Amino acid sequence: MDAALHHSYIESAPREPEMESGVPPSVGHIMGADDPANPQNFPFWRKVYASAVATVFAFAVAFGITSLTVGIRGVMEEFSVSMTVATLGLSLYLFGVAFAPITAPHLSEKFGRSPVYLVSLPLFAIFTLGAGYSKSFDALAACRFFAGFFGGPCLVLIEGTFADVWSAHVTVTYYSSLSLASYIGAGCAPLVLGYIVSAENWRWTQYVTLIIAVAAYLLGIGVPETYPREILRSRARRGGYEINLAKAESGVTLGEMAQTTLLTPLAMAVSEPVVILVTLYLSLNFAVLFQWFIAVPAVLGLVYSFALHQAGLAFIAAIVGALASTVTSSLIESITNRRSGRSNMTSMAPIEYRLIPAMVGSLGMVGSLFWIGFTAAPSFHYLIPITGTGVYVWSSMSVLTGLVSYIFDAYPAKGTLSALTLMATTRITFAAWLPLVIMQMIMGLQGKWAYSVFGFIAITMMGVPVILFLFGSGFRARSRHSAPMMTNGKHTMDHHVDQEMEMGDVHRQR
Repeated sequence: MDAALHHSYIESAPREPEMESGVPPSVGHIMGADDPANPQNFPFWRKVYASAVATVFAFAVAFGITSLTVGIRGVMEEFSVSMTVATLGLSLYLFGVAFAPITAPHLSEKFGRSPVYLVSLPLFAIFTLGAGYSKSFDALAACRFFAGFFGGPCLVLIEGTFADVWSAHVTVTYYSSLSLASYIGAGCAPLVLGYIVSAENWRWTQYVTLIIAVAAYLLGIGVPETYPREILRSRARRGGYEINLAKAESGVTLGEMAQTTLLTPLAMAVSEPVVILVTLYLSLNFAVLFQWFIAVPAVLGLVYSFALHQAGLAFIAAIVGALASTVTSSLIESITNRRSGRSNMTSMAPIEYRLIPAMVGSLGMVGSLFWIGFTAAPSFHYLIPITGTGVYVWSSMSVLTGLVSYIFDAYPAKGTLSALTLMATTRITFAAWLPLVIMQMIMGLQGKWAYSVFGFIAITMMGVPVILFLFGSGFRARSRHSAPMMTNGKHTMDHHVDQEMEMGDVHRQR
């Protein structure tokens, strides 16, 4: 337990009553298990409220990602730009979001969770409004980039908020649930805006996003602070005593911050087999996922003569796919918990079992890509390729849930934070790139061969979760970023508590 207590806090006098009682910190937290301010001791309604606020904030920013795709035709006509240039409105937004995994952990550590939420979303709203009123494409492009840059922390901090208030024993369940905010937010934009833009103009893509952001902000004004380190600091300030917390895993000095979220991720990109494999797979995953928002309306319009609002309805399949992934991933975790005895706090199955949703989803990714490529043709009913996109979204989210949940506890805290940063920034960057060239691929190769290319790449990636399931613990044991965490494939109680306390810190710094 010494290693775990190292991640607790050391205070100068006077001590807080909670620690004088000798109650050890709770699993995954640096706060006392019986401390009423511990977010995992919040009343259920307060946990739900904090989670709901994080969800609607992330939903608003995700809605903004794909909103402009509905108005691409209008942007092309008003500013006399090509489709590729108009698509920069999507890509630049994503490039802005890609900075969030690097900056959000440091902002969260410095200011806590709620201030970052309550500053990030208004700044996002301001640039969204600017995008709606842009008089040139350059202004639109700049506003979209900064909307993504300032809104991005809301997409990252939701992971920390959920980790603050919910048990680490349901990591797959809560990660799949929080992922719904992004998947459904992105899917709802074309569904809702197709009708509005058909009646108005492309600028309403930004006005509606702004309305959603304002509504989310009003709901979140009273959001409680859930970051344990900031709760302890605030309590010390109110009580007039000093507190000396262990150094944050994200770093304190500028050099330490750069090392954790910039230099170490770059080193891991060429030295860590586990991180390399997961990063490559998730980059393919997200690149294909976001190109649908360009390709689906275009292909349905060309092949089936769909109007804009009709093409938007196709994204109902994507929303259903995301919901189905949450259900299946949660069921898989529930079953593996019961069979391994992990449902109690004294035992924990190897984290490799979190990869099962990814194994299942990898099959769906391959099948759906060939399915869509060969059925998006006049000889097939339009529901057939549309259903295929729903299957892809289900499999995409299942792969994401399984692999990220695995990485959550694959390394000690600092290594995990670096790995998650690399994975997030890389997959978002790939998601920004592919939409710029997807129509050229479809027109040059024809749809069936364009998506077959992705299908063949996905076949090579199918083995990633299987390889990690079989050999991941060995890879991690040989890593310089790892510490001994496993005993014969199972955690002992002390190792379990030590690791969960350490990993709780990094989950919450995101």
